[in-house]
Amino acid sequence: MTERNGTTKEPAETRPAPAGRRDDGAASLGDYRAAFYAGRLAMAVLNRDGLVLAANPAFGELLGTDPDELVATSAADLADLGADPRVWTAYREVLCGRSERLRCTRRLKHTEGHSVWVEVTVQPLTPEPLSGEERMLLSVADISDRHDLLARLRHLQMHDPVTRLPNRALFFERLSTALESASFEPSGTGRIGLCYLDLDGFKAVNDTLGHRVGDRLLSAVAQRLTRCAESAADRGPGRAGHLVARLGGDEFALLVEDSTGTEQLAELAQCVLDALQRPFDLAGQRLSVSASIGVVERAAGGTTATGLMQAADTTLYWAKEDGKARWTLFDPERNAHRMTRQALSSTLRPAVDRGEFTLEYQPLVGLGDGRAQGVEALVRWRHPQFGTLSPNRFIALAEENGAIVELGRWVLERACHQARAWQLAHPGQPLFVSVNVAVRQVWDSDLVADVAGILAETGLPPHLLQLELTESAVMGSAGRPLQALQALSDMGVRIAIDDFGTGYSNLAYLSRLPVSVLKLDGSFVRGFRSQEHPNPADEMIVEALVALAHRLGLTVTAECVESAEQAERLRRIGCDTGQGWLYSRPVAPDRVEALLDAGRHTGA
Repeated sequence: MTERNGTTKEPAETRPAPAGRRDDGAASLGDYRAAFYAGRLAMAVLNRDGLVLAANPAFGELLGTDPDELVATSAADLADLGADPRVWTAYREVLCGRSERLRCTRRLKHTEGHSVWVEVTVQPLTPEPLSGEERMLLSVADISDRHDLLARLRHLQMHDPVTRLPNRALFFERLSTALESASFEPSGTGRIGLCYLDLDGFKAVNDTLGHRVGDRLLSAVAQRLTRCAESAADRGPGRAGHLVARLGGDEFALLVEDSTGTEQLAELAQCVLDALQRPFDLAGQRLSVSASIGVVERAAGGTTATGLMQAADTTLYWAKEDGKARWTLFDPERNAHRMTRQALSSTLRPAVDRGEFTLEYQPLVGLGDGRAQGVEALVRWRHPQFGTLSPNRFIALAEENGAIVELGRWVLERACHQARAWQLAHPGQPLFVSVNVAVRQVWDSDLVADVAGILAETGLPPHLLQLELTESAVMGSAGRPLQALQALSDMGVRIAIDDFGTGYSNLAYLSRLPVSVLKLDGSFVRGFRSQEHPNPADEMIVEALVALAHRLGLTVTAECVESAEQAERLRRIGCDTGQGWLYSRPVAPDRVEALLDAGRHTGA
């Protein structure tokens, strides 16, 4: 027997022999052969080299050819077993006797041109009783109907019913595949791009016009996105087509495999913005929408699907934060700042317990005599990773996550202990301490009880404690905040309005609040810097505010005093105290001790 196609006839032992010439074993073997040729399942007998020794009519019918023409052909070619390296390896294992069975699904080509999905099985046969030669049985079952049904079910499962676009599951499947293939396909760019968008104000459409109109709008948006993607794919190199998917709600994604750089993604994002700006005519309704788009483009190597989507989601948030109806490109520096902010926020509470915070103090100096009357306590965070951080790096975070309550209590207690120590060391120079209080401390804690307890514990007289609240927190206070401020004032604690003049100055409330001090924001004092070119408007405003405060029985502190000229003009206007670098930067407690010993301060 030779292995050349078409040169070997079917072996005699595979043909049925006359009935009278068989013994019982031969008759049994003949029954098997009869079943082989009459069976509806496509089958072929192979030798150990994988060549067809015999094929039944069902096999020929499956492929649209004469079964005799299949003899001596390679079974791997007939059943497409060599296209997949894993299938080919498993097939060779069966031929060599190292594996018992191969079962796989393949797609075969019929001679008429259509495809046939089949389930292929290869397994050993019992050796021939006469020759003892080992054979293989190849069986091929037509599963086209089942495969088509599964394909339709998968399509339903992986596509959005409203827009007919791929859904989140298919998007992530394609994204993962693209990231994996980009690393070993030398013909591609090795890069990947993503436009992640949602519609601005889509909820209002649903709420006012109903979900049916909302679904029609989503479908129309999907069509325009698809046209943008098709147009971009036609213009650019690389693989044909960009994936457009609806990820849920009013969120869509445009995936660009083998992207050529940020310029390509920027053009696609701008195309989307321009397309969506044109009005939609839906069921008699003329609707206008816009979109915010986060754009990410990077090398696929080392990128994960999760990491890419996190970057896209962050960038989409920036686009909304920057004003909506725009696209924003991912910025590593901006993201690093966000990550740092998140890291600070998550470690604020433990940092209080670990003792990472410290206080510095800046003097509040009488403009008339130049003597220190008090100090403002300013908290610093000695972060083990980021170094010493000023309050503007973490106070807003503490207010957002509620850590300000615990931190504020610590600052208040530490400042009162220090003020009491100064009082005992310098009984002739009573020095009050001013502590900033966030409005959340008033709402989320019993501030009155905390202050009373700390004053009792430290022995600090109430009049040597001043609490500073921002103008926006104090003006218009009612209910619990106003009750707390009144109780603190009745206790003897001084209340100061910080950054006065920068918020909503409701002067009608000013006369009703238990306030002792107004601290003018530094923006007013900056106009006093130049003696040669003074700002008359700033001086008139400050003069009016000082006069108003004095008529109400309040004292006035000017912040950001940096020069002697500023201090002198503020003194002439009638401002009571000044705070700023002219007198001292915020310093450690021992430096304040030295200032007290000096008795008079002329600058630092």
